[in-house]
Amino acid sequence: MSQKITPFLWFDNQAEEAVNLYTSLFKDSKIENISHYGEGSPMSEGAVMSISFQLQGQNFIALNGGPMFSFSPAMSLFVNCENQDEVDLLWEKLGKNGSEMQCGWLTDRFGVTWQIVPTILPELLNDDDEEKAARAMQAMLGMKKLDINELKQAFDGN
Repeated sequence: MSQKITPFLWFDNQAEEAVNLYTSLFKDSKIENISHYGEGSPMSEGAVMSISFQLQGQNFIALNGGPMFSFSPAMSLFVNCENQDEVDLLWEKLGKNGSEMQCGWLTDRFGVTWQIVPTILPELLNDDDEEKAARAMQAMLGMKKLDINELKQAFDGN
């Protein structure tokens, strides 16, 4: 069955560079198709127009559409990370020449916003013990890159 909804990312002219970075970071990722602008198009003939690709089996399309539109943190890509090594790697690679935000959010150098979140975080924040959950929340609010050990320590009251 094909995917019904596919995120479509509009870049100025960096789609190929962005897609190459993204597909290098996630398992089960690949570029499926690259189309180019033809003669008489709004971009130079032969320039990359769009790229169909997958990240972890999720389909995406990237377009080099020019500077008319830009990304906003109002739409972000949420990444569940199994461990701190994965958090650290994605934070470093996606955050390079980008900007870090609070609570595990960052904007990469292409303007795409990502949430780099350890899978344990929702468990901590939704725990039945409201005091423990509140401590984990306060710890998270004080972080940019999320640190699993610090979150657990706060949760446990250490």
